[in-house]
Amino acid sequence: MLDVVGPAEVFVEANAAGADYSLRYVSSSGAPVVTSVGIRLPVDGTPGDVVELDTVVVSGGEVLVGLPVPEALVGAVRELAARARRVVSICTGAFVLAAAGVLDGRRATTHWRQAGRLARGYSGVEVVPDAIFVEDRGVFTSAGVSAGMDLALALVERDCGADLARTVARSLVMFMQRPGGQSQFSAPLRGRTPRAPVLREVVDLVAAQPGLDHSASAMAGRVGVSARHLARLFAAELETTPARFVEQVRLDHAKVLLDAGHSVAQAARLAGFGSSETMRRVFVGWLGVSPSEYRARMSTSVGLRS
Repeated sequence: MLDVVGPAEVFVEANAAGADYSLRYVSSSGAPVVTSVGIRLPVDGTPGDVVELDTVVVSGGEVLVGLPVPEALVGAVRELAARARRVVSICTGAFVLAAAGVLDGRRATTHWRQAGRLARGYSGVEVVPDAIFVEDRGVFTSAGVSAGMDLALALVERDCGADLARTVARSLVMFMQRPGGQSQFSAPLRGRTPRAPVLREVVDLVAAQPGLDHSASAMAGRVGVSARHLARLFAAELETTPARFVEQVRLDHAKVLLDAGHSVAQAARLAGFGSSETMRRVFVGWLGVSPSEYRARMSTSVGLRS
């Protein structure tokens, strides 16, 4: 349901701020659709009933994954995509675009749980598994649920300017600066939840306060174990080292700070790197760019990237 009404709410809120979007809802048969939460969603008709067309938004759903996409839906999307200026998918709606051939030779993303399946099922698609949204030559794909609202807000900014988009973001209590290339999840969410209570305590503290002293000895001392035992727990449960985990968390935190407009020096201090030079080495090692280059790339307020 949110794949449909989330982006729609962004466009409607943009109208309240001065935009002029006209929304139409269609299904391949013209019949109402029952959403995953059991709510029946009426539609305005079939794709053929839409005369004027600019942007096609294809919502996702669990029924689209693991089974052949219904041919009627594939045909409907092909028809709409051929007439549209731009095509958008939300979450697993990317599977419909892929089945319709719209993503052939293009970069795309989807919900992180299904990114591997999309890549395996459609070899002609270059799947970007860790992005909130991706643009490639007029085709836009987004990650799961709320990322569809981020993408819709980015489209509003592109259509109507940053000032109007900021008004929409404030009204909907959304983050204005979530660049499309930003990770779908931070370092603590990438791996499994630790089973060992002491490791869980350490991970939670690093995530909550990355600026503290998180040397191996300091982390081990806080939970009453040896640094060697803590290292074994990190290796066994998270398949990483304590230092590498801390570095990942601080990198994620610094990226958010830079996206929000902090200077490189401020981000380095608040994220716990200690110095701008230390942070620069980490950025270059992980991302291939310096913090200043990253900040410049993400300097637009929403940050659509092709």
